[in-house]
Amino acid sequence: MQPWSVLFLGDPAVLGADLPRAVELSGGRLEVASTLVQVWQLGRSAVPDVVVIDLGQTGPAGLTALKRLKEQLGRRHLSVVMIAAGQEAAERIEALEAGADEVLTRPVNATELALRLTAAAKLRRNVDGLLDEVSAFSELSMTDALTGVPNRRSFQDRLVDEFRRAQRYDDPLALVLLDLDHFKIINDTFGHPEGDAVLREVAERLKHCVRETDFIARYGGEEFALILPKTMLGGALTVAERVRSDLASLEFHARHVTASLGISIYPHQAITSSEALVRSADDALYTAKREGRNKVALAAPAAAPAN
Repeated sequence: MQPWSVLFLGDPAVLGADLPRAVELSGGRLEVASTLVQVWQLGRSAVPDVVVIDLGQTGPAGLTALKRLKEQLGRRHLSVVMIAAGQEAAERIEALEAGADEVLTRPVNATELALRLTAAAKLRRNVDGLLDEVSAFSELSMTDALTGVPNRRSFQDRLVDEFRRAQRYDDPLALVLLDLDHFKIINDTFGHPEGDAVLREVAERLKHCVRETDFIARYGGEEFALILPKTMLGGALTVAERVRSDLASLEFHARHVTASLGISIYPHQAITSSEALVRSADDALYTAKREGRNKVALAAPAAAPAN
């Protein structure tokens, strides 16, 4: 494990040998910042495990530095040990209200400070570890385990955000739903493991058919969704046809894997919500199915004119 990083705001010489000795006893590595600007720069480049602020040297500016660092880190935990100038309870309370984890008073005992630093550093790393686990779990809950692309829940959240953004800024937004044709035959004939392999390959091919700003999701079963921000009808048709053509070139046990695709576009007088956009694309998808499959169909009534 790397040594603790301890960032001190102030002049360590004022505390004599107590601070360096305490950091050494705790197994940490001391960094010193003499100005608020240095504190903020160090906090941005590498988040320290513990920040030590000597209020006797900094005064109210030390509290300002603490609040600014907390704002920079957002959800990340910042362990802070403050050294009060005296025994006044009001100063200690103000430090705690500003976000300090520990408040010590002078004179500082090196052994006690070392123990406080160790506890604060462990707290910070433990909290960060928990946040990482929560983040990883959240990402897993929004990802389709089979294909590695976002799942339906993730799609729904993203579509709501993109639709609101399109409404707010009067931007176009396209949605493409695609369904693999006769996919049940693949599962029934060759087994689900083979069908799963096809779904994974389809997901990979979709990634190469869209822009980085577009969003791919497994909508369910053998159905996928493409959210295309700032895309009008002409652009959506181009993407959908590219996808249809690329998938039609995919052979599996001497048969081509084809897909039917439905497109819906915003703005449109009949579409006032993300749910309506999905219904419209879904209707278009089933139109493509009815018209013979391996086709691209537009939502009816006709979407806005191509750009």
